[in-house]
Amino acid sequence: MQTKQTVQELLDRLPDDCTIDEVLYHLYVLRSVQQGRLEIEAGNGIPHAQVVEELRREWLTPGGKGGRNESRSPD
Repeated sequence: MQTKQTVQELLDRLPDDCTIDEVLYHLYVLRSVQQGRLEIEAGNGIPHAQVVEELRREWLTPGGKGGRNESRSPD
């Protein structure tokens, strides 16, 4: 799909009273998704299992950002 057509379709989907910031945000998301797809096609993606393991290690282990084992002060 050509860029102009993609942008036109995006504008057609957005409400008439949307802001420039909302348009820019949606363009950013479209660009990011397109970039990600191109990276995957080029073989530069990260396997799902690896992402799951990295997130599990980061967020669900003691000292991780998930806070499951962090000591908390009483309210």
